[in-house]
Amino acid sequence: MPAELPQSILFCCDHNAVRSPMAEGIMKKFYGTGTYVQSAGCYNDLEIDGFSIAVCEEIGVELSRHRSRSFDEMARFGDDLSSFDLIVALSSASQKRALDLTKFYHLTVDYWPIMDPTGIGETREQKLNAYRQCRDQIIDNLQRRFGPPKANP
Repeated sequence: MPAELPQSILFCCDHNAVRSPMAEGIMKKFYGTGTYVQSAGCYNDLEIDGFSIAVCEEIGVELSRHRSRSFDEMARFGDDLSSFDLIVALSSASQKRALDLTKFYHLTVDYWPIMDPTGIGETREQKLNAYRQCRDQIIDNLQRRFGPPKANP
């Protein structure tokens, strides 16, 4: 039985350039605007990845305007982690950081071990296929947790 959609959800990964922006964009497309959705990374040292933009465009998810941000930047701008109902970590490093940052809050940190597609493949098509696998893992996890898309996919 799918879980109720949370009021707010934060997706996190290492750099907020591949996995967590994909999850943020797909969540918004599949489940609409009733849930406040954000993403962050342990670090903000990379721009949104072009392959992430390309494979999400294939399913109608726009990522080109995404601006990467870190947990530290969230704190500086007043986005308190305690205001989220659910944090979903997509990498082990972000899971550790999220658990450290939320140890005094009563909120759930889920861990979805999503593959990191960066560095996989040599040709453009091989790289795109790796990013598609990553995207599809995110979709599978979203649907397992929240059920089929509610918005127009």
